[in-house]
Amino acid sequence: MSFPYKKVLVLVENGTQIAIAGQRKENLKAFVQQYGSDKVTSKVFDVINLEAIPQFATEVISENPDIDCVFVNSGIQRPFDFAKTESVDLDIFDQELITNYTSAVRLAKAFLPHLQKQSTQTFIVFATSQMALVPMMRCPNYGASKAALHHFTLALRTQVKDGPGNVKVLEIYPPAVQTELHDAKHPPDLKDGHLIGMPLQEFIDEVRAKLVQGEEQIPVGSAKDTFEAFEVKRQEIYQQMTEMLSGQLKQSL
Repeated sequence: MSFPYKKVLVLVENGTQIAIAGQRKENLKAFVQQYGSDKVTSKVFDVINLEAIPQFATEVISENPDIDCVFVNSGIQRPFDFAKTESVDLDIFDQELITNYTSAVRLAKAFLPHLQKQSTQTFIVFATSQMALVPMMRCPNYGASKAALHHFTLALRTQVKDGPGNVKVLEIYPPAVQTELHDAKHPPDLKDGHLIGMPLQEFIDEVRAKLVQGEEQIPVGSAKDTFEAFEVKRQEIYQQMTEMLSGQLKQSL
């Protein structure tokens, strides 16, 4: 599997060939140097540049024709207090929505034709969040954007399950994890934000174990309790609604 995102260390450690893409050239360069250019290729790209996504996908596929997995992991988190509307910067709001949701949809559209043409099973993986299931008052747009991606993922999995091709749609639900997402230079309202949540290596190990087991939905850490509390039942209702709709469509044909 080839995962075009810079944070999937576990797959590199397993010897997987990987293509990585990200906004910061220096981080990509360091990653390639750490794991070797024989295993890793890199491309500088900012997912917020929506109009460039089709060309980006074309270039990645051309350079990596054997790619069989796309990992969409982009995300930013910003605080918004709508009780103080003068403090809300809607440009930042839109940037967060595009980064967390819109770009993921466009990346899926750009890469799916390639994945569907492969003779073997292929994968597209989305990292949503525990906040896709339960929002947080501090960052309402982050939770809403991840919830949108979660709903899109559920529908996409249903739509592609019967082909063309054999595309498997995976979703990872991280809890708070000790990463730059909470770093003070990004959300300035947090102090020592990079220390909030689950240790990164612990998160990676748990995700790796679930990926190896072939699970399609991977709630991690505290997200497991949230998922099991009500999401399982909600998805049962979703499946019932989907089956009912499919039956109605067949009758109308």
